[in-house]
Amino acid sequence: MQLNYNINDGKVKQTDDKNSQIIVFENPNEYEKNILVNTYSIDEHNIQSALDPNEVSRLEFEDEYAAVIYKKPKNYSSQDEFTFKAFTVGVFYFKERIIIIIGESIILFEDKFFSKVETLSDVLLKLLNEAINHFMMHLRVINLITEELETKITKAMENKHLLNLFSISKSLVYYLNAIEANTTIISKMKRYSQKMDFGEKQLDFLEDIAIENYQCFRQAEIYTTVLGGLMDARGTIVNNNMNVLIKRLTIINIIFLPINVIASIGGMSEFSMMTEGLSWRVSYALFMAVMAVIGFLTYQFVKRLESKTGES
Repeated sequence: MQLNYNINDGKVKQTDDKNSQIIVFENPNEYEKNILVNTYSIDEHNIQSALDPNEVSRLEFEDEYAAVIYKKPKNYSSQDEFTFKAFTVGVFYFKERIIIIIGESIILFEDKFFSKVETLSDVLLKLLNEAINHFMMHLRVINLITEELETKITKAMENKHLLNLFSISKSLVYYLNAIEANTTIISKMKRYSQKMDFGEKQLDFLEDIAIENYQCFRQAEIYTTVLGGLMDARGTIVNNNMNVLIKRLTIINIIFLPINVIASIGGMSEFSMMTEGLSWRVSYALFMAVMAVIGFLTYQFVKRLESKTGES
C-alpha cells in the first residue's frame, strides 16, 4: 500500500499528492515493486533487504540516493508470548524525496517525534531517533515484566514463568544486536555528512542521536547480562520450591502414618468389644483424643529431627 506525505508547518502530514516529498510503501505488492524499480531506480536487492526482518542494518550510497536500512522494534502484542521482535525499515534518501519501504503496517510519523521538521534530512534523522526511543520504551517494559516474573518465580512450582524469562532473555539478545547495528549507520552518517547534505543543525542532532543510541545499547547490555547471569539461580528457586512442597507432603504422610494404623484398629469390631462397658460416645472421643496426641507428638519428633539435620 502506498501512502504519501508532505512537510507542512514543521510536521509530516499525509496527502493525496502522488508527487509528494515522502512516499511510504507498506508491504508492497509486485506492481508497487515494479514502480520502485522502474520509476525510482531502486535496486531489487535493496527492496528485498527492506522487507527482510533478518537483514543487517547498513548505509549504502547509490548514484541517485542513499539507502539506509535500519532496525526498529515491532509493536508488542499478547500473542507474542513475551517475545519482543525487531523488523527492518528501508529509507531511500533522494535529494528531493524520501521513499520508505516497510513490511509492517505501523504509524511512522507520530507528532511527538516529528515536530519542527524543516527538511528531508530532518525526517531521516527523526526516523532514527524515533526507533531509538521505541527501543528504550520496550526496554522499560521488559524491565517491568521481568520484575513481575521474578516475583512469581519465588512462589512458582512449575517452569512456565521461567520459560517466559528465557523468551525475554532471547529477545534482549536480538535487541542488543539490532541497536548495535544501528550504531554503524549513525557512525557512517557522521563520516559522510556532506553526501547526506547535513547542515550544522542536523549534525548536532545526529550527535544527540549517537549519545541516545549508546545509552540504549548500554541499558540493553546491562539487562541482558543481569537476566542471563541470574537465570540458573531462578531455575534453582523453582526446584527448591518443589523440594519444599515435597518435604511438607512427606511430613504430613509421616504424621498420619501411625494415626492410620490406630484408626484401622479402631474401625475393627475388637475395639467395640474392648470398650463394651463404656458409652460409644466416650470411647470414640477418647480414641480421637489419643490419635490427636499421637499426631502432635509425631509432628514434634519430625520437626526436632529436621532441626538437628539442619544444624549438622
